[in-house]
Amino acid sequence: VQLQASGGGPVQTGGSVRLSCAGSGFTSDGYVIGWFRQAPGKEREVVSCIRGSGGNTYYADSLKGRVTISRDSAKNTVYLQMNSLEVEDTAVYYCALGPVIAASYRVRHYCRRDEFDYWGQGTQVTVSS
Repeated sequence: VQLQASGGGPVQTGGSVRLSCAGSGFTSDGYVIGWFRQAPGKEREVVSCIRGSGGNTYYADSLKGRVTISRDSAKNTVYLQMNSLEVEDTAVYYCALGPVIAASYRVRHYCRRDEFDYWGQGTQVTVSS
């Protein structure tokens, strides 16, 4: 299993960024894919998770309304669109592979760090004013 995160870089406050997480070694839409972030001196925290390519998603309360997670099953890629970026969004963003869950299960119950076994290398997002 490999996860390749990309799309980070320097962004001005109020700007947008689209992160990509390309996966290999697994193909099932039943896997939970999560985005996490870690700012300097802080613990890694969840941003968003998705199961499948529809509406089974979870967003951290602090980011709701500013981020959208989506999945292209054909490309085995998950995207994280982040808008209205703030300096506090500066962090390394990681994607991770979680468990396989049934379609009827809500992904929010599995969107915790300890549910994820495989992690990508991270992509840096730096927001400046």
